[in-house]
Amino acid sequence: MIYAILERLKVSIVFCFHARGFLCFSLRVKLRGENMTQTNQAQSNQVRNAVIIGTGFYAPEQVITNQYFNDLYKKDIDSFLRESRNIKERRWKKPEQRTSDLILPAAEQALKNAKITAQDLDLIIVATDTPDYLSPSTASVMQHRLQATNAGTFDINTACAGFVTACDMASKYIKADPNFKNILVVGAYAMSQWLNMDDYKIASLFADGAGAAVVQATTESNVGFLTSTMYTDGQYHDYMGIYAGGSAQMITHEVIDQKGHLLAFPKRIPPETNGIHWPQLTKKVLEPIGAKPQDVKCFFITQFNVQSIYETLDRLEVPRERAHYIMDRYGYTGSASIAMALADAANQHKLKKGDLVVMLGSGGGMSMVATSLRWGYDT
Repeated sequence: MIYAILERLKVSIVFCFHARGFLCFSLRVKLRGENMTQTNQAQSNQVRNAVIIGTGFYAPEQVITNQYFNDLYKKDIDSFLRESRNIKERRWKKPEQRTSDLILPAAEQALKNAKITAQDLDLIIVATDTPDYLSPSTASVMQHRLQATNAGTFDINTACAGFVTACDMASKYIKADPNFKNILVVGAYAMSQWLNMDDYKIASLFADGAGAAVVQATTESNVGFLTSTMYTDGQYHDYMGIYAGGSAQMITHEVIDQKGHLLAFPKRIPPETNGIHWPQLTKKVLEPIGAKPQDVKCFFITQFNVQSIYETLDRLEVPRERAHYIMDRYGYTGSASIAMALADAANQHKLKKGDLVVMLGSGGGMSMVATSLRWGYDT
Protein backbone atom coordinates (compact mmCIF):
# COMPACT_ATOMS: atom_id res chain seq x y z
CA MET A 1 0.00 0.00 0.00
CA ILE A 2 2.77 2.43 0.98
CA TYR A 3 4.76 1.44 -2.13
CA ALA A 4 1.78 2.20 -4.34
CA ILE A 5 1.34 5.63 -2.72
CA LEU A 6 5.04 6.45 -3.14
CA GLU A 7 4.90 5.43 -6.79
CA ARG A 8 1.95 7.72 -7.35
CA LEU A 9 3.72 10.55 -5.45
CA LYS A 10 6.83 10.09 -7.54
CA VAL A 11 4.85 10.65 -10.68
CA SER A 12 3.26 13.76 -9.31
CA ILE A 13 6.56 15.09 -7.99
CA VAL A 14 8.12 14.68 -11.41
CA PHE A 15 5.54 16.85 -13.02
CA CYS A 16 5.49 19.33 -10.13
CA PHE A 17 9.26 19.78 -9.98
CA HIS A 18 9.54 19.95 -13.72
CA ALA A 19 7.02 22.76 -13.79
CA ARG A 20 9.11 24.70 -11.28
CA GLY A 21 12.29 24.30 -13.27
CA PHE A 22 14.19 21.62 -11.37
CA LEU A 23 15.51 20.23 -14.61
CA CYS A 24 18.21 18.04 -13.13
CA PHE A 25 15.86 15.69 -11.31
CA SER A 26 13.35 15.77 -14.12
CA LEU A 27 16.03 14.92 -16.66
CA ARG A 28 17.16 11.85 -14.70
CA VAL A 29 13.69 10.40 -14.61
CA LYS A 30 13.07 11.34 -18.16
CA LEU A 31 16.24 9.66 -19.35
CA ARG A 32 15.41 6.50 -17.43
CA GLY A 33 11.98 6.45 -19.04
CA GLU A 34 13.47 6.96 -22.48
CA ASN A 35 15.90 4.07 -21.99
CA MET A 36 13.07 1.80 -20.94
CA THR A 37 11.05 2.86 -23.95
CA GLN A 38 13.99 2.23 -26.26
CA THR A 39 14.55 -1.21 -24.73
CA ASN A 40 10.89 -2.17 -25.11
CA GLN A 41 10.85 -0.88 -28.66
CA ALA A 42 13.97 -2.88 -29.53
CA GLN A 43 12.38 -6.01 -28.12
CA SER A 44 9.16 -5.45 -30.06
CA ASN A 45 11.13 -4.90 -33.27
CA GLN A 46 12.69 -8.38 -33.06
CA VAL A 47 10.92 -10.57 -35.60
CA ARG A 48 9.70 -13.83 -34.11
CA ASN A 49 10.15 -16.91 -36.28
CA ALA A 50 10.08 -20.69 -35.82
CA VAL A 51 12.95 -23.11 -36.41
CA ILE A 52 13.51 -26.86 -36.19
CA ILE A 53 15.98 -27.55 -33.36
CA GLY A 54 15.85 -31.35 -33.06
CA THR A 55 14.57 -34.43 -34.86
CA GLY A 56 14.07 -38.14 -34.21
CA PHE A 57 12.58 -41.20 -35.86
CA TYR A 58 11.67 -44.79 -35.15
CA ALA A 59 11.21 -47.78 -37.43
CA PRO A 60 9.95 -51.08 -36.00
CA GLU A 61 12.48 -53.88 -35.54
CA GLN A 62 10.74 -56.35 -37.85
CA VAL A 63 12.39 -56.19 -41.29
CA ILE A 64 10.33 -57.37 -44.28
CA THR A 65 12.47 -57.88 -47.39
CA ASN A 66 11.24 -58.03 -50.96
CA GLN A 67 12.00 -61.73 -50.94
CA TYR A 68 9.15 -62.21 -48.47
CA PHE A 69 6.69 -61.10 -51.17
CA ASN A 70 8.40 -63.21 -53.83
CA ASP A 71 7.80 -66.23 -51.65
CA LEU A 72 4.28 -65.20 -50.64
CA TYR A 73 2.95 -64.49 -54.13
CA LYS A 74 5.13 -66.94 -56.07
CA LYS A 75 6.26 -64.23 -58.48
CA ASP A 76 9.06 -61.70 -58.90
CA ILE A 77 7.95 -58.68 -56.87
CA ASP A 78 11.50 -57.66 -56.00
CA SER A 79 12.59 -56.48 -59.46
CA PHE A 80 9.77 -53.97 -59.85
CA LEU A 81 10.15 -52.64 -56.31
CA ARG A 82 13.90 -52.15 -56.65
CA GLU A 83 13.91 -50.68 -60.15
CA SER A 84 10.71 -48.60 -60.14
CA ARG A 85 10.20 -47.78 -56.46
CA ASN A 86 13.73 -47.97 -54.99
CA ILE A 87 12.37 -50.23 -52.23
CA LYS A 88 14.51 -53.12 -50.98
CA GLU A 89 12.95 -53.68 -47.58
CA ARG A 90 10.53 -52.14 -45.12
CA ARG A 91 9.59 -52.36 -41.43
CA TRP A 92 6.31 -53.63 -40.02
CA LYS A 93 5.18 -53.19 -36.45
CA LYS A 94 4.22 -56.04 -34.16
CA PRO A 95 0.46 -56.77 -34.00
CA GLU A 96 0.26 -55.46 -30.44
CA GLN A 97 2.00 -52.17 -31.23
CA ARG A 98 -0.07 -49.02 -31.58
CA THR A 99 0.72 -45.86 -33.50
CA SER A 100 1.57 -44.17 -30.19
CA ASP A 101 4.13 -46.94 -29.55
CA LEU A 102 5.90 -45.91 -32.76
CA ILE A 103 5.76 -42.23 -31.85
CA LEU A 104 7.17 -42.49 -28.34
CA PRO A 105 10.83 -43.33 -29.19
CA ALA A 106 10.84 -40.87 -32.09
CA ALA A 107 9.52 -38.10 -29.86
CA GLU A 108 11.96 -38.89 -27.05
CA GLN A 109 14.84 -38.79 -29.52
CA ALA A 110 13.70 -35.44 -30.91
CA LEU A 111 13.41 -33.93 -27.44
CA LYS A 112 16.85 -35.21 -26.49
CA ASN A 113 18.41 -33.79 -29.66
CA ALA A 114 16.62 -30.48 -29.06
CA LYS A 115 17.99 -30.40 -25.50
CA ILE A 116 14.59 -29.77 -23.94
CA THR A 117 12.24 -31.85 -21.82
CA ALA A 118 8.64 -32.85 -22.39
CA GLN A 119 7.63 -30.32 -19.72
CA ASP A 120 8.98 -27.56 -21.97
CA LEU A 121 6.44 -28.36 -24.70
CA ASP A 122 3.53 -25.98 -25.26
CA LEU A 123 1.82 -28.01 -27.98
CA ILE A 124 1.89 -31.49 -29.55
CA ILE A 125 0.62 -31.99 -33.11
CA VAL A 126 0.33 -35.53 -34.45
CA ALA A 127 -0.17 -36.00 -38.20
CA THR A 128 -1.52 -39.47 -38.96
CA ASP A 129 -4.27 -41.32 -40.78
CA THR A 130 -3.69 -44.47 -38.69
CA PRO A 131 -4.49 -43.16 -35.19
CA ASP A 132 -4.76 -45.17 -32.00
CA TYR A 133 -8.45 -44.35 -31.88
CA LEU A 134 -11.06 -42.67 -34.04
CA SER A 135 -11.45 -40.49 -30.95
CA PRO A 136 -9.77 -39.14 -28.82
CA SER A 137 -6.64 -37.82 -30.48
CA THR A 138 -3.37 -39.71 -30.54
CA ALA A 139 -1.70 -36.43 -29.56
CA SER A 140 -3.51 -36.56 -26.22
CA VAL A 141 -2.19 -40.11 -25.73
CA MET A 142 1.32 -38.82 -26.37
CA GLN A 143 0.88 -35.92 -23.95
CA HIS A 144 0.18 -38.48 -21.23
CA ARG A 145 2.91 -40.93 -22.23
CA LEU A 146 5.55 -38.21 -22.47
CA GLN A 147 4.25 -36.49 -19.33
CA ALA A 148 4.18 -33.24 -21.28
CA THR A 149 1.91 -31.70 -18.69
CA ASN A 150 2.06 -28.16 -20.08
CA ALA A 151 1.24 -29.05 -23.69
CA GLY A 152 -2.00 -28.68 -25.59
CA THR A 153 -2.71 -31.32 -28.22
CA PHE A 154 -4.47 -32.10 -31.47
CA ASP A 155 -4.26 -34.49 -34.43
CA ILE A 156 -4.47 -33.60 -38.11
CA ASN A 157 -5.17 -35.85 -41.09
CA THR A 158 -4.12 -34.74 -44.54
CA ALA A 159 -2.92 -38.28 -45.27
CA CYS A 160 0.68 -38.39 -46.45
CA ALA A 161 0.95 -34.58 -46.59
CA GLY A 162 0.36 -34.47 -42.83
CA PHE A 163 3.83 -33.87 -41.40
CA VAL A 164 4.66 -30.90 -43.62
CA THR A 165 1.21 -29.45 -42.98
CA ALA A 166 1.74 -29.84 -39.22
CA CYS A 167 5.16 -28.16 -39.40
CA ASP A 168 3.59 -25.26 -41.27
CA MET A 169 0.88 -24.99 -38.60
CA ALA A 170 3.44 -25.11 -35.78
CA SER A 171 5.49 -22.32 -37.34
CA LYS A 172 2.39 -20.16 -37.69
CA TYR A 173 1.35 -20.77 -34.08
CA ILE A 174 4.77 -19.62 -32.92
CA LYS A 175 4.86 -16.58 -35.17
CA ALA A 176 1.36 -15.49 -34.17
CA ASP A 177 1.25 -16.22 -30.43
CA PRO A 178 4.09 -15.58 -27.92
CA ASN A 179 2.57 -18.21 -25.60
CA PHE A 180 3.95 -20.93 -27.91
CA LYS A 181 7.70 -21.48 -27.70
CA ASN A 182 8.24 -25.24 -28.15
CA ILE A 183 6.02 -27.44 -30.32
CA LEU A 184 6.47 -31.16 -30.98
CA VAL A 185 5.41 -32.12 -34.50
CA VAL A 186 4.97 -35.81 -35.33
CA GLY A 187 4.28 -37.80 -38.48
CA ALA A 188 3.22 -41.39 -37.76
CA TYR A 189 2.12 -44.35 -39.85
CA ALA A 190 1.00 -47.85 -38.85
CA MET A 191 -0.53 -48.91 -42.16
CA SER A 192 0.57 -52.56 -42.09
CA GLN A 193 -2.54 -53.56 -40.13
CA TRP A 194 -4.79 -52.07 -42.83
CA LEU A 195 -3.15 -53.84 -45.76
CA ASN A 196 -5.13 -56.14 -48.01
CA MET A 197 -2.73 -59.01 -48.45
CA ASP A 198 -4.74 -60.24 -51.46
CA ASP A 199 -3.38 -57.25 -53.42
CA TYR A 200 0.38 -57.57 -53.78
CA LYS A 201 0.74 -54.09 -55.31
CA ILE A 202 -0.56 -52.52 -52.10
CA ALA A 203 0.80 -54.99 -49.57
CA SER A 204 4.39 -54.81 -50.81
CA LEU A 205 4.62 -51.01 -50.84
CA PHE A 206 3.51 -49.79 -47.42
CA ALA A 207 5.37 -49.80 -44.11
CA ASP A 208 5.29 -48.47 -40.55
CA GLY A 209 7.26 -45.80 -38.71
CA ALA A 210 7.26 -42.41 -37.03
CA GLY A 211 9.28 -39.21 -37.19
CA ALA A 212 9.29 -36.14 -34.96
CA ALA A 213 10.66 -32.61 -34.93
CA VAL A 214 10.80 -29.93 -32.24
CA VAL A 215 9.89 -26.51 -33.61
CA GLN A 216 11.03 -23.62 -31.41
CA ALA A 217 10.61 -19.85 -31.37
CA THR A 218 13.64 -17.81 -32.45
CA THR A 219 14.59 -14.23 -33.21
CA GLU A 220 17.56 -15.20 -35.39
CA SER A 221 17.10 -13.71 -38.83
CA ASN A 222 19.01 -16.28 -40.88
CA VAL A 223 17.14 -19.45 -39.85
CA GLY A 224 13.59 -20.75 -39.66
CA PHE A 225 10.45 -21.25 -41.71
CA LEU A 226 10.04 -18.91 -44.65
CA THR A 227 7.12 -19.67 -46.97
CA SER A 228 4.46 -22.29 -47.58
CA THR A 229 1.67 -23.17 -49.96
CA MET A 230 -1.04 -25.79 -50.30
CA TYR A 231 -2.88 -27.42 -53.18
CA THR A 232 -5.83 -29.81 -53.15
CA ASP A 233 -7.76 -31.45 -55.97
CA GLY A 234 -10.72 -32.93 -54.13
CA GLN A 235 -12.03 -34.87 -57.12
CA TYR A 236 -9.50 -37.54 -56.14
CA HIS A 237 -10.88 -38.01 -52.62
CA ASP A 238 -12.29 -41.45 -53.48
CA TYR A 239 -9.28 -42.71 -55.42
CA MET A 240 -7.27 -44.12 -52.52
CA GLY A 241 -7.85 -44.43 -48.81
CA ILE A 242 -9.52 -46.37 -46.00
CA TYR A 243 -13.22 -45.94 -46.66
CA ALA A 244 -14.87 -47.76 -43.76
CA GLY A 245 -14.92 -46.84 -40.09
CA GLY A 246 -16.23 -43.30 -40.47
CA SER A 247 -19.73 -41.89 -40.85
CA ALA A 248 -19.82 -42.74 -44.56
CA GLN A 249 -19.47 -46.48 -43.92
CA MET A 250 -19.67 -48.12 -40.53
CA ILE A 251 -17.70 -51.31 -40.02
CA THR A 252 -20.02 -54.32 -40.20
CA HIS A 253 -19.49 -58.04 -40.59
CA GLU A 254 -20.29 -57.66 -44.27
CA VAL A 255 -17.73 -54.88 -44.71
CA ILE A 256 -15.07 -56.97 -43.00
CA ASP A 257 -15.93 -60.06 -45.06
CA GLN A 258 -15.48 -57.97 -48.21
CA LYS A 259 -12.29 -56.38 -46.78
CA GLY A 260 -13.83 -52.97 -47.18
CA HIS A 261 -12.19 -51.79 -43.95
CA LEU A 262 -8.71 -52.09 -45.46
CA LEU A 263 -6.60 -49.70 -47.55
CA ALA A 264 -7.93 -49.57 -51.09
CA PHE A 265 -7.16 -47.92 -54.44
CA PRO A 266 -10.60 -47.93 -56.13
CA LYS A 267 -9.42 -45.71 -58.98
CA ARG A 268 -6.11 -44.93 -60.60
CA ILE A 269 -4.62 -41.50 -59.97
CA PRO A 270 -2.88 -40.14 -63.11
CA PRO A 271 0.79 -41.05 -62.67
CA GLU A 272 1.97 -37.64 -63.85
CA THR A 273 0.11 -35.80 -61.05
CA ASN A 274 3.03 -35.39 -58.65
CA GLY A 275 5.53 -34.71 -61.41
CA ILE A 276 3.41 -31.78 -62.57
CA HIS A 277 2.48 -30.21 -59.25
CA TRP A 278 5.62 -30.72 -57.16
CA PRO A 279 7.81 -28.48 -59.39
CA GLN A 280 5.08 -25.82 -59.43
CA LEU A 281 4.75 -25.87 -55.64
CA THR A 282 8.52 -25.67 -55.25
CA LYS A 283 8.74 -22.55 -57.37
CA LYS A 284 5.77 -21.06 -55.53
CA VAL A 285 7.56 -21.22 -52.16
CA LEU A 286 10.93 -20.09 -53.54
CA GLU A 287 9.88 -17.08 -55.62
CA PRO A 288 8.78 -14.90 -52.64
CA ILE A 289 12.23 -15.25 -51.06
CA GLY A 290 14.08 -14.61 -54.32
CA ALA A 291 15.53 -18.14 -54.47
CA LYS A 292 15.85 -20.66 -57.27
CA PRO A 293 15.62 -24.46 -57.14
CA GLN A 294 19.39 -24.61 -57.55
CA ASP A 295 19.76 -22.74 -54.25
CA VAL A 296 18.06 -25.53 -52.31
CA LYS A 297 20.55 -27.70 -50.44
CA CYS A 298 18.16 -30.56 -49.72
CA PHE A 299 14.68 -31.64 -50.77
CA PHE A 300 12.49 -33.81 -48.55
CA ILE A 301 9.69 -35.27 -50.64
CA THR A 302 6.98 -37.85 -49.99
CA GLN A 303 8.68 -41.22 -50.49
CA PHE A 304 5.81 -42.88 -52.39
CA ASN A 305 7.34 -43.09 -55.85
CA VAL A 306 11.00 -42.41 -56.51
CA GLN A 307 10.26 -41.86 -60.20
CA SER A 308 8.05 -38.89 -59.31
CA ILE A 309 10.88 -37.45 -57.22
CA TYR A 310 13.31 -37.91 -60.11
CA GLU A 311 10.86 -36.28 -62.52
CA THR A 312 10.40 -33.32 -60.18
CA LEU A 313 14.11 -32.70 -59.72
CA ASP A 314 14.75 -33.12 -63.44
CA ARG A 315 12.11 -30.52 -64.25
CA LEU A 316 13.64 -28.18 -61.68
CA GLU A 317 17.07 -28.81 -63.24
CA VAL A 318 18.46 -29.95 -59.91
CA PRO A 319 20.70 -33.02 -59.38
CA ARG A 320 18.77 -36.02 -58.10
CA GLU A 321 21.22 -36.26 -55.22
CA ARG A 322 19.72 -33.09 -53.73
CA ALA A 323 16.79 -35.14 -52.41
CA HIS A 324 17.13 -37.42 -49.40
CA TYR A 325 15.83 -40.96 -49.81
CA ILE A 326 14.82 -43.53 -47.20
CA MET A 327 12.34 -45.75 -49.08
CA ASP A 328 15.13 -48.19 -49.96
CA ARG A 329 15.42 -49.14 -46.27
CA TYR A 330 12.03 -48.28 -44.82
CA GLY A 331 9.51 -48.65 -47.66
CA TYR A 332 6.67 -46.18 -47.90
CA THR A 333 5.78 -44.77 -44.50
CA GLY A 334 3.11 -42.28 -45.56
CA SER A 335 2.65 -39.35 -43.20
CA ALA A 336 5.86 -40.36 -41.40
CA SER A 337 8.05 -40.54 -44.49
CA ILE A 338 9.24 -36.91 -44.65
CA ALA A 339 9.67 -36.72 -40.87
CA MET A 340 11.77 -39.89 -40.96
CA ALA A 341 13.79 -38.64 -43.93
CA LEU A 342 14.48 -35.35 -42.15
CA ALA A 343 15.74 -37.12 -39.03
CA ASP A 344 17.75 -39.59 -41.09
CA ALA A 345 19.48 -36.75 -42.94
CA ALA A 346 20.25 -35.05 -39.63
CA ASN A 347 21.74 -38.29 -38.31
CA GLN A 348 23.95 -38.42 -41.42
CA HIS A 349 25.12 -34.82 -40.77
CA LYS A 350 23.84 -33.66 -44.16
CA LEU A 351 22.40 -30.35 -42.97
CA LYS A 352 24.17 -27.18 -41.89
CA LYS A 353 22.86 -24.05 -40.24
CA GLY A 354 21.39 -21.71 -42.83
CA ASP A 355 20.90 -24.38 -45.52
CA LEU A 356 17.83 -23.74 -47.67
CA VAL A 357 15.47 -26.72 -47.40
CA VAL A 358 12.22 -27.53 -49.19
CA MET A 359 9.70 -30.07 -47.92
CA LEU A 360 7.05 -31.39 -50.33
CA GLY A 361 4.19 -33.52 -49.01
CA SER A 362 1.56 -35.26 -51.10
CA GLY A 363 -1.27 -37.51 -49.97
CA GLY A 364 -4.73 -38.85 -50.60
CA GLY A 365 -7.42 -36.34 -51.09
CA MET A 366 -5.51 -35.24 -53.30
CA SER A 367 -3.72 -32.96 -50.82
CA MET A 368 -0.33 -31.34 -51.35
CA VAL A 369 1.78 -28.91 -49.34
CA ALA A 370 5.20 -27.30 -49.68
CA THR A 371 7.29 -25.23 -47.32
CA SER A 372 10.70 -23.59 -47.44
CA LEU A 373 12.96 -23.00 -44.46
CA ARG A 374 16.50 -22.21 -43.42
CA TRP A 375 17.90 -25.05 -41.34
CA GLY A 376 18.56 -24.08 -37.73
CA TYR A 377 21.74 -25.88 -36.67
CA ASP A 378 24.76 -27.88 -37.83
CA THR A 379 23.91 -31.58 -37.73
